Amino acid sequence: MQPSTTMTPAELRADIPALQEGTYLNYGAHGPSPKYVVDAADEFVRDHEYESPIADDPYETAFRAFDRTRARVASFVGAKPDEIALTESTTAGINAVANAIDWEPGDVVVRTDLEHPAGILPWQRLEREGVEVRVVETDAGRIDLEQFAEAVADARLACFSAVTWTHGTRLPVAKLVDIAHETGTFTLVDAVQVPGQLPMDVEEWGADAVAAAGHKWLLGLWGGGFLFVDRDVAEGLEPRTVGYRSVETPTADPYEYAAGARRFEVGSANPAPHVALREAIDAIDEVGIDRIEDRVRQLAGRLADEVPADRLRSPPTPESGLVTIDVDDPAATVERLAAAGIVVRALPQPNAVRASVHAVNTAADVDRLLEGLEREW
Repeated sequence: MQPSTTMTPAELRADIPALQEGTYLNYGAHGPSPKYVVDAADEFVRDHEYESPIADDPYETAFRAFDRTRARVASFVGAKPDEIALTESTTAGINAVANAIDWEPGDVVVRTDLEHPAGILPWQRLEREGVEVRVVETDAGRIDLEQFAEAVADARLACFSAVTWTHGTRLPVAKLVDIAHETGTFTLVDAVQVPGQLPMDVEEWGADAVAAAGHKWLLGLWGGGFLFVDRDVAEGLEPRTVGYRSVETPTADPYEYAAGARRFEVGSANPAPHVALREAIDAIDEVGIDRIEDRVRQLAGRLADEVPADRLRSPPTPESGLVTIDVDDPAATVERLAAAGIVVRALPQPNAVRASVHAVNTAADVDRLLEGLEREW
């Protein structure tokens, strides 16, 4: 059940200092934070450093903050608190899983050709240890289920994105997970483009692990990532990076990994980004993820409708706020638009520019981008 909504997208926009000037359309890379999200992190740091050493205990203060954020993230993505590990980023989460499996030469990892470097580089490293990386080719941001099934038939792990950063297409996560699980293949989902713009339910997906972060569509701070790992699956994973937060009793010999996903947390990390993440999730929930999804669809549709069909690399009916547009020189176009106060980004593949439209954008933002792109066609 969705919480009652008490904030409009316009009110959320008004709380974000960075959006008061210029036209920002790059949430797929970084989502500027509302003032109270930054304030929450700042207030925590001040309390942790000024008050906690005498009035409380810095470690207990931090652990309470971690516990509260795990619970908040879990409720937001449809998990249990002990299935959430707090990480620095999506990249950190993917690497944590990759490094917790006892790989052998000849093992197979499957990924798509649409993955972000976060979903490519960890597997490239494993190639040096004799692991085969099998790449499923896609077409216009779509994956062929039969080709995927063939690729994972003898694979140990499959890694794929829930929403592609290249085209903004939604991959059929639950179907891909089911296909992989039929052959006993571990499933790891890069979901960083989902939370904050689309509903997210990890139980519905059924994946073994899901990595994400809060500094994009959730409008949180850098450093506020999270990793979902199914509790039963976690028991079979042994992280290679181990610290006092990873184990049940730090002084035990031999040690036992902490139950559930907490085994992926290591040592003394700054809780402030995760305090901010909790505040950011609260703000998104105040607007309502369904309302956000509807508004994103409307605004992204307004953009896609006006882009010539031969220039549009995303679906004509957008499936997310990511809209990719072919231009002759993406880097030069991004630079020219930036000079006019319009922020988008260039993509390496496809050779295009990508606009990321959030619910906090306006129709005027979209129209201004279209005016800036008119000379491209």
